[in-house]
Amino acid sequence: MEKGKFIVLEGIDGSGKSSQMGPLMERLRALGIPCRDTREPTGGPVGSLIRQIFTGRVTADNRVIAALYAADRIDHLVNGVDGLCAAIDQGITVVSDRYYFSSYAYHSVDMDMDWVIQANAVSAGLLRPTLTVFLDVPVETALERIHKNRVVEEIFDREDRLRKTRELYFRAFERLEGVERVAVVDGTGSEDEVARRIWAAVEPCFS
Repeated sequence: MEKGKFIVLEGIDGSGKSSQMGPLMERLRALGIPCRDTREPTGGPVGSLIRQIFTGRVTADNRVIAALYAADRIDHLVNGVDGLCAAIDQGITVVSDRYYFSSYAYHSVDMDMDWVIQANAVSAGLLRPTLTVFLDVPVETALERIHKNRVVEEIFDREDRLRKTRELYFRAFERLEGVERVAVVDGTGSEDEVARRIWAAVEPCFS
C-alpha cells in the first residue's frame, strides 16, 4: 500500500492557515484521496495543558512550554488511538495545522534554536512533512485578523513576538534547506485566492 502524504500548514498567528484547512481538504476529497485533518497542540492530555497555559489559566516557564510541545507532538505521531504515523502508513493523507516548524520559530524567540530543533528530533525522525506550506502575511495584517476574530489573546500574539517569530521561521527554513521541503505562499488577498495559491504548491505532491 502506498503511504499517504503529510502536508503541514504553517504561519504566524493570524496568517489564515486555519481557515485554509477546509478548502484544502475539499480539494483532496474531490480527487478521491483518503485524508484527514489535524492540528497542534492536540486535544490530548499534553495538548490540553498547553492550551491552558496559552490562555493564562496555568503558568509555565518558556522552556517547559517548548518541552510540552515536543511531548505532545510525539504523542500526536504514535498514540494508539489516532496516531499520524499509523494513518499515513495506511495510505491516508494527513493535513496538519502546525508541526515542528512552529516550535522552531515560536520557541526560539526565548531560547537557542539548536535546542528547540534537538528537542523535536524524535518527531523529525519519525515523520517529516511531504510539504510544509508557510502562509506569509505582514504582521500588521495578522494582528488585525487576531483582534477581529479572538476574544482571548494568547501569549504569543503580541506584536513584537509575532515580528520576531516571522523572522525565525525564515531562519529555520534557511537552516534546513535541502532537508525540508517548504513552499512560501502569499497569505494576503481573499480566501479563494489564497486557497488557489496553496493548491498550486500542494498539487505536485500528488502528481
